[in-house]
Amino acid sequence: MRQFEDDNTAEILNVIWEEINKVSMQEHSNELKLNVFSTPLGKMLSLSDERYLYLLEFVDKRGLDKEIKKLIQHLTATVVLGSSNVASEAQKQLQEYFSRQRTTFSLPLFKEGTAFQKKVWTILETIPVGRTLSYQEVVAELGNIELVRAVGNANGANKLAVVIPCHRVIRANGKLGGYAGGSERKAALLQFELANVENTI
Repeated sequence: MRQFEDDNTAEILNVIWEEINKVSMQEHSNELKLNVFSTPLGKMLSLSDERYLYLLEFVDKRGLDKEIKKLIQHLTATVVLGSSNVASEAQKQLQEYFSRQRTTFSLPLFKEGTAFQKKVWTILETIPVGRTLSYQEVVAELGNIELVRAVGNANGANKLAVVIPCHRVIRANGKLGGYAGGSERKAALLQFELANVENTI
């Protein structure tokens, strides 16, 4: 599997902390732990507490600083560096996934989004490793062929990379389509998963 470099991780995290510090800290009721860990496809960042995993993204995702700021404003939360039992379990399950020991995830996910986005994400969770759906096929499951653009937007709004597998949605012509983590990483994830399935046959 291709290795993705993260030489600018410290710089990215500084930008994220700048955005976090712009959020007013008055009357916050929830403390989230920010944890960064390595994977074969680059460093990932999680936000969690002892109840839920709220966010899981590749550190170099474009717009991640704004995404985190918006999330903690919505949750009226503060953020501190550290881990939680939920974060540790997420990291463990991802390590198993990248070691070909796991094809599904069992984590307490907090899905922050609209009712429509949550419907899309529920469909994504049913796509097995080694398979893909087109945006049109997702739309067909929703029962409205006019919603292709909305499905694409819901994919982009997913804050739980890999565990809600938005990378498994591609264009009807077989091309990859967009991925906030980068098209090369999307291709690498799909190739890895396909090889994982083929090795079990």
